[in-house]
Amino acid sequence: MAELVVFSSLFPSAARPAAGLFIRERMFRVARHRPLVVVSPQPWFPGQALIRHFKPGYRPMAPAVESQQGVTIHHPRFLALPGVLRRLDGWAMALACYFLLRRLKAEGARLIDAHFAYPDGEAAARLGRWLGLPVTVTLRGTEVPHSKNPALRPRLARTLAAATRVFTVSDSLRRLALELGAAPEHTEVVGNGVDIQVFQPVDRAAARTRFGLPAGAKVLVSVGGLVERKGMHRVIDCLPALLAHHPDLHYLVVGGASPEGDMRAELEAQTARLGVSARVHFLGTMPPAELKWPLSAADVFVLATRNEGWANVFLEAMACGLPVVTTGVGGNAEVVCRPELGRVVPFGDAAALERALDEALAHDWDRTAIQTYARDNQWDARVAQLLVAYDRILAADPGSAGWVRA
Repeated sequence: MAELVVFSSLFPSAARPAAGLFIRERMFRVARHRPLVVVSPQPWFPGQALIRHFKPGYRPMAPAVESQQGVTIHHPRFLALPGVLRRLDGWAMALACYFLLRRLKAEGARLIDAHFAYPDGEAAARLGRWLGLPVTVTLRGTEVPHSKNPALRPRLARTLAAATRVFTVSDSLRRLALELGAAPEHTEVVGNGVDIQVFQPVDRAAARTRFGLPAGAKVLVSVGGLVERKGMHRVIDCLPALLAHHPDLHYLVVGGASPEGDMRAELEAQTARLGVSARVHFLGTMPPAELKWPLSAADVFVLATRNEGWANVFLEAMACGLPVVTTGVGGNAEVVCRPELGRVVPFGDAAALERALDEALAHDWDRTAIQTYARDNQWDARVAQLLVAYDRILAADPGSAGWVRA
């Protein structure tokens, strides 16, 4: 019998194995201590299969039920019509999951743990109210742009007010939650962690041979979806100037299409236009266990991102001994929090990004110290913090304020 229901539409599945890995990493560790089940609603509307004839990757459908590492994952479908009607997703998601959640409650579920405030958190808050269950909501970064949308901001505020507890993966997101009206005593920062058994350096020469890189090259690497937000194009813009100082420079790009889009064609055209095609290597998506190879082949990790909550990939890169160059958005400066770990530059300042990369490529980094910092941020401490919070919620009197506050 599962006590916790993990509620997130972004969760790895047979159809989208790379979606929401950071949620699974966190919650499957919780599953070692508390039984849980995952409910991952899937958007659907009649006729969407026809769209796949023109866009093969459009909304791949996960199986209704699957099992991963002994945990059951349900994928109920909810009606999600494209365009402005997507604003009904919170309602549609809650309605589609009601009977499943009611059954799970009857079987022993006592808490709904939602990830992302909208639409998942909004749907979970409704389900918690309808079923008399406490709800936790974890803010992971999408709340920043959503909070700037006049139609969504009040909905975020209502969701956070309804939650029994609000977790955020960074302090910057906690400050946003407070700005939206969440009570300070009901908010808590629980950052992401890193699995140092998976992310550890391998032999650099072997890693470079694997990707056809010269042994003495300077190498940048980025990992993330090939979308505007992640900023690979901003890094590529810096390459011509960087090559003047580092003529043996190469850039590894790990990632592919995501629900936000797919910029690969635009990125390849950009490299051709700038004359750097031979120096930029698009490696596609990789499972977590394989990422140690491109990370070990590189000298510096870079992500010129527009928005992040707490980027797990920074710690993963650091666990392989890489300094990080990134932008000062979201929780980035909370991860790259000391000069010996990397550089943080203002978003949109191309000259500052170029200077930081130039300096990082030339700097003699203490890679052992960087790895030690990553080891200090393993998952165990994060999970222990979550378990304490869950225990307090589940131990509360069901009739008391602060149990179901919706």
